[in-house]
Amino acid sequence: MTPVGPRTLRLGIIGLSEGNGHPYSWSAICNGYDAKAMADCPFPVIPRYLGQQSFPAAMLPGAKVTHIWTQDQVVSAHIARASLIPNVVTSLEAMLGEVDGILLARDDAENHFRFAQVFVRAGIPIYIDKPLALNRRAAHQLLDMTCYPGQVFSCSALRYASELRMTPAQSARVGAPRLVDAVVPKDWQKYAVHVIEPVLFQFCGADAIEGIHRTCAGGVTQLLVSWRSTLQTRFTSTGTARAPIEISVHGSEGSVRMRFRRAFPAFKAALAAFVSSVNEHRPAIPEQDMLRVVDLVETGCG
Repeated sequence: MTPVGPRTLRLGIIGLSEGNGHPYSWSAICNGYDAKAMADCPFPVIPRYLGQQSFPAAMLPGAKVTHIWTQDQVVSAHIARASLIPNVVTSLEAMLGEVDGILLARDDAENHFRFAQVFVRAGIPIYIDKPLALNRRAAHQLLDMTCYPGQVFSCSALRYASELRMTPAQSARVGAPRLVDAVVPKDWQKYAVHVIEPVLFQFCGADAIEGIHRTCAGGVTQLLVSWRSTLQTRFTSTGTARAPIEISVHGSEGSVRMRFRRAFPAFKAALAAFVSSVNEHRPAIPEQDMLRVVDLVETGCG
């Protein structure tokens, strides 16, 4: 095993699901990357935004991805070359005893239990890519086997995207929020969480849901949620229709529109939150918050 610093977490990463390049990007955020090998990454946006950063200064301190497993050894080897991962393993179990935490970098929620269970049962902290699950039953299947609070960390990295968080000046311009209108492209199951999570985190707090209305037509899914505070939130996934990831807030004084633009700092901030939770032995996101996100994802699935 390649030695790392005494206070550096050793992370194992699991991938790869269709359309999801997180094993490349998350590992590069921790390790740095080989530009020549990364140029062949099948997700061209990743080498583009990595190339806009200044490495090694841009790397996340305190953690290194030291092991990788995917369902394809050729894919594993390429990710390892591109993202400077020293150990390619042939089984999930080979990471046991070798890593301090796991990054489950697949967004096919239906497979999360399959890949996570060995580590959850072993008491290893694990970051599970969004969405944690597509329904509360599946979420509890994972969460109920945890060995301690906060062992499972799961979120959309957009929870931490600064451009989706209102500044004090924007809050003053809006006044009291009345309607939060959030839009994301692609399908509801995988992508609605990207706007559900930052909206709940920023605007809903401990507010209770009063009513929900779902519509789905032409591949576009909308969920209108009424809250006890009288706030209305509307979540839309546009299917095949092109759209930015955007949150508009309309309030008693005015409106603001916030658009997601920068993947790297959001991913880095989410990874940093996970690393801090492991080091500090505390949950980064309360379990009830993760479950509330799952509830809305499940409702939107119909």
